[in-house]
Amino acid sequence: MSGAIPSPEECLGLLEERGCSKAVISHCKAVRDVAVRMAKKTDANVELVEAGALLHDIGRSRTHGIFHAIEGGKIAKQLGLSDRIVKIIERHIGAGLSAGVAKKLGLPPKDYIPKTLEEKIVCHADNLIDNCKRQNIEYEIERALNEGHKDYAIRLANLHKELSDICGVDLNDI
Repeated sequence: MSGAIPSPEECLGLLEERGCSKAVISHCKAVRDVAVRMAKKTDANVELVEAGALLHDIGRSRTHGIFHAIEGGKIAKQLGLSDRIVKIIERHIGAGLSAGVAKKLGLPPKDYIPKTLEEKIVCHADNLIDNCKRQNIEYEIERALNEGHKDYAIRLANLHKELSDICGVDLNDI
């Protein structure tokens, strides 16, 4: 594929070939649906958002822990996918992780904060989907606070506001 953006059909084929479960594939489709709706309200690259959303959890073919983003990035590189897709996969966890937080969690110490609009959209669309069900961001923020993850809750709220402002609509309603 050498840097090209794979079609939705190619993305689904890659998930199946790598051994992702039907549940993971269904989740990726649900994230894609929300992410594409968001992307269409912005000047984001919709094709990139769709491919990134479908492939964001490809690393769950190897692990379901937080390392799935790292493993997914490795798989995407091995497949020759665009570096833009690799970064979407690596940076979709939570609402992004700083290098310091990543190191504390045992991840390779680098910045996993989504930078581009496409990275932010996929990351946030993932936060709006619980398994395959749509959820309001307040639910995820409350869950983060109940688990003692105040910084994560703040990042979630900030990302939600930033993208809602860009899209011109509260993303709970998209």
